[in-house]
Amino acid sequence: MGISVNNDKDSSKSILEKIYKSHHLARKRYGYLYCQGKRGNYLKDWIGKGKKVLDLGCRDGELTKYFVNGNEVIGADVDSAALNIAREKLGIKTLWLDLNTEFPFERESLDVIVACEIVEHIYYAEPFIKKIFEVLKHGGLFLGSVPNSFRVFNRIKFLFGKEFEPDPTHMKMFSYLQLENLLSNFFVDVQILPLTGRILPFLKVSEKTPHTLNRLFARDLLWKAVKK
Repeated sequence: MGISVNNDKDSSKSILEKIYKSHHLARKRYGYLYCQGKRGNYLKDWIGKGKKVLDLGCRDGELTKYFVNGNEVIGADVDSAALNIAREKLGIKTLWLDLNTEFPFERESLDVIVACEIVEHIYYAEPFIKKIFEVLKHGGLFLGSVPNSFRVFNRIKFLFGKEFEPDPTHMKMFSYLQLENLLSNFFVDVQILPLTGRILPFLKVSEKTPHTLNRLFARDLLWKAVKK
């Protein structure tokens, strides 16, 4: 059964929902995973079993399916159509939320919060991360990812006057260092893993290539942060 939070902000939330529904349809985002789901197995291993997990920006549950088994998972998103798919497909509870204005979770109530490809969509990232920190239990995990907006390939596009961040729903662009600084404001133990992309046409970003190169060329930045 889906859960809907009703308040005086529903009108603006409905407008935002229409924007994202149109965006998801136009970009064919249903049944889609950025970076071909490379994050999935990392999340599954880090989360493990027996956890209470909140998946923020879960959309239709394509990434959620990697860690739903053995855990109590709640999915939150502004796209109610996507939430319906996630609920029917995975049997999880869902919350229809505008995460910019709604965060109805009790302090220190969750073991894990997942926020993959969502923080760049939030109007004010630092207050959002603070809320996440507050509702996590001590020892809880904050896992997520953002596009590596300032990777070398994007810098070259900017040099030639091309738009390197064409997604109109992105409110914030992150480099490796910007992400590290933001997370370190709240979490002591922060690990950032650059994922996918190519350093050279024949050399992919991977665990076998140097981290200093990976962070410059990777398409995506996946993190694991622990609340002490």
